[in-house]
Amino acid sequence: MASQTDKSLLSAELEEEDDEEFRQLLFQATQKIQSAMPSVPDSKPIQPQPGFCIKTHTGSQEKVFVNICRSPHIPPPPNLSRQELECLIESDSASSFRIPMSLGEPHAELDNSGNGCTTYDVVINAGFFSKLEADPFFKEFFITVALEGLADKYKMEINHPEWRILKNRKFMGSIPEQTIRTKSRPVIQEMDVSSPVVPKFTILAEPVKGPPEFLLAEIHLPKVGSAQDLSLDLGQDRILLQASSGLYLLDIYLPYDIHPERSHARFHRGTAVLSVTMPLQPHLGPP
Repeated sequence: MASQTDKSLLSAELEEEDDEEFRQLLFQATQKIQSAMPSVPDSKPIQPQPGFCIKTHTGSQEKVFVNICRSPHIPPPPNLSRQELECLIESDSASSFRIPMSLGEPHAELDNSGNGCTTYDVVINAGFFSKLEADPFFKEFFITVALEGLADKYKMEINHPEWRILKNRKFMGSIPEQTIRTKSRPVIQEMDVSSPVVPKFTILAEPVKGPPEFLLAEIHLPKVGSAQDLSLDLGQDRILLQASSGLYLLDIYLPYDIHPERSHARFHRGTAVLSVTMPLQPHLGPP
């Protein structure tokens, strides 16, 4: 006999099944949209444009040059006024202000005296670079942040107070290409889950003696926290239970015909047991 399902169980808690179906449709539609879009590489090379050059020293007094470069491909930081930046620096939240920048690998160059030196390239947004050029306060703040970033990334000590901007040159040596990310992580990711587990369950017929009047199913779901995580369907001779997390799947046929519309279920959070009471159709027992 074909089963007819009744999805009105678990009172109002299981009405979230419609929301789950909507989310699945939304996920499928998003996948179709993303697959129809041209693929974008995760990264791309850029050629930074020169800006100004900083000279400083390491803790061991080795000369270090930092080329501050600009590119429209680097995103700008939040747009703060000078007053807002001053308030931020004086507060305890100065470290929360992030300036997007690309810190290049060190490369060996020759200084004006023909001596070897180490040069780093720091690339920032072209518009933000113009703001630095127009406001010395922003410029000094940025240089401090950039030198701290280089020191942290390359585990070196930099004498921050000793830096100075070279007047007659915009960069030291050469400015090689840099590779930046162009693709962020997808907003929707499909979860990597294992195959669902058949939960432990027992089904009792009541009363024990004489023709049974109803069935009582107890299904153990230790990894489920709420009835909202469950989808329960009952047919005339079938139980279909699924967990939205994909952890559990129970699909069994019964040796009796039940009344799906008169059945009810309850999830006990303390024991993580789903109890399903299913009245039987009185004249349709087993042969």
